[in-house]
Amino acid sequence: MTQRGTLAGDDPAGYQAAEAQAGSHARRLNSLRAAVLGANDGIVSTAGIVIGVAGATLEFFPIFTAGIAGLTAGAMSMAVGEYVSVSAQRDTEQALLDKERRELEEMPEEELAELAGLYEAKGLDPELAHQVAVQLHEHDALAAHAETELGIDPDELTSPWVAAGSSAVSFTIGSALPLLAILIAPTALKIPITVVAVVAALVLTGYLSARAGGTPVLRSILRNVLGGLVAMGITYWIGRLVGHTLG
Repeated sequence: MTQRGTLAGDDPAGYQAAEAQAGSHARRLNSLRAAVLGANDGIVSTAGIVIGVAGATLEFFPIFTAGIAGLTAGAMSMAVGEYVSVSAQRDTEQALLDKERRELEEMPEEELAELAGLYEAKGLDPELAHQVAVQLHEHDALAAHAETELGIDPDELTSPWVAAGSSAVSFTIGSALPLLAILIAPTALKIPITVVAVVAALVLTGYLSARAGGTPVLRSILRNVLGGLVAMGITYWIGRLVGHTLG
């Protein structure tokens, strides 16, 4: 059996410093989620649209029109969806912080006791829990309560504009690949070349997301590729059925 190496290797201090410099895992994972979701959605949905149209006709302009419409609508949908959802999340977090701020102003002793109780519940003995709570209250009471009680970092609330922009951009980048592939490819090879290009793109996004998130690479790639193939297969046969039946 192969023995795994240690996380830090021969430099634990350097490893800890790099981990601290990387910042919040929550923020990094949220950005990763938005980027990967946008790119994958762009790849799969646009590929499904153009391949579905190709099932009915291989003419350039119907495919081009459908692809551009899908890219534009998808990018706008992703941006609006991310903006609305993240705004709702941010508003909720802000309301909780405002409530916590008011509680600290109106009942500081009770809030101190509450924080001490939370640390005691985590395993600290009562005296130490009280000491920790007192020191944190003196340093930044709101941050202490927000992190321990609410699971929120007041300095790292997600920006809805950043989420919307990154989702729209990643969707557009993802959409461009299948659209370009099917437009540039020779007529007889449009569908197989597009499928190959989409599979390659999904392998890449699956690999990057797994590496960035520290998750198993093969599982992430297989999940991406299988989902994309199913989507393309269904839309192709629907387009082919509709095109040959009603065309």
